[in-house]
Amino acid sequence: MDDDPGATPTPPSTGGPGATPTRTATGASPTRPATGATPTRPATGAVGAPPARPVADDSGMPPARPAAGEGDAAHTQPTIYDVARSAGVSIASVSRVLNDRRSTLPETKERVMQAVAELGFIPDGAARALSGRLKEVVGVVIRRPTVTPAAIDVYADEEESLQFPDLINRGIEVAAQRRDFNLLVCSVDTGDHDYSRRIFALARKSDGLILHDQVLGPDQLARLSRQVPIVTLAGVQTPTTTNVAGDNVAGMRELARHLVIDHGFRTLAYLSGHAGSPDDIARHATFGAQVTASGASFADGPQWRGNYYAAGGAQVIERLLADGAALPEAIACANDQTALGVVHALTRHGLDVPRGIAVTGFDDIPVARHLRPRLTTVRQPIQQLGATAFEALYSMVCDGEPAGRNITLPTSLVRRESCGCAAGPAPATRLAAG
Repeated sequence: MDDDPGATPTPPSTGGPGATPTRTATGASPTRPATGATPTRPATGAVGAPPARPVADDSGMPPARPAAGEGDAAHTQPTIYDVARSAGVSIASVSRVLNDRRSTLPETKERVMQAVAELGFIPDGAARALSGRLKEVVGVVIRRPTVTPAAIDVYADEEESLQFPDLINRGIEVAAQRRDFNLLVCSVDTGDHDYSRRIFALARKSDGLILHDQVLGPDQLARLSRQVPIVTLAGVQTPTTTNVAGDNVAGMRELARHLVIDHGFRTLAYLSGHAGSPDDIARHATFGAQVTASGASFADGPQWRGNYYAAGGAQVIERLLADGAALPEAIACANDQTALGVVHALTRHGLDVPRGIAVTGFDDIPVARHLRPRLTTVRQPIQQLGATAFEALYSMVCDGEPAGRNITLPTSLVRRESCGCAAGPAPATRLAAG
């Protein structure tokens, strides 16, 4: 940014013309501007190249202006960056207040106007230029369930029950409201060969995207992330995307130890989720490795795939029983919805849970606490996953935060009756993020 108080600050960018240096994380080297970035114009009458815009510190707020050195022109007028730093908000929030946007939160407006008054800031075209480049919209894409009709119709409406993604989206929504952003939510059926076109169209209407588990392939994700900032949920971080997930490894390791060591189960199985899901891969591998390391027998394979749905879990049990297969002493399900179907199918065939077979889940969706028996599960902070995803994306859009991060939230083992633990509330074991 130049030192002329009347100059228009360059907004954060994903690498197009006018991009500014991104904020540097603690201990990291400053990131160069994207290739092809256009330097900010020098102030009228200035000689030589203008100084670079200061890099933000660990607070995430724009830094204060440096003092003029000897021989430089005196700089007494504050800038929009100074106002943002003083108010503790982003420059996008300052621009909304100065442009009298009604969506601005009252407390945000009060802090900005107080900073304006204290600094003696005189608005010019800078705030309007910045505001005109932000849509204040985040696109969210979820996977629509594709459920194969079960032998029983108790799950006929399961495609309307999106408990886990709905809870995540609620977290995104609450965080977005605090920042005066709106959401555009799109659901895709990955069996639809034209779904990627709709996601790319959504990107053109948004400042950035939050993508749920596996809604785009690696090549499509790489191409789209060069156009807009992207945060994935339960995905895999890439150099151009940031990922947010729960600590699958710590959660499943603790669950396996509990079932084998505390309860003494010797035969255990893992009922998996979507093929290729990063969450499922981590949970499957960790649980199997820990069970085997503890000296117990582990069963898995294509006959144990439930695709994260209650109907899928029920169908696995129905097929195994129809084939006369011996069931293990404990079944760890990829998520809670799968466990609901497993419990239903087992009890339908007269098998008691947990005295006949123990069943566990993952997520701790609200219904898990009301199932009979109540479901032992690994709890992850579902709404916080959504809120964290939004804040990560907001930092990329408004503060120039670089992509390529992996944010892992802690999980905790919740012991309930479905594994054979005593009835009544039991303290959850807190697990540190790996």
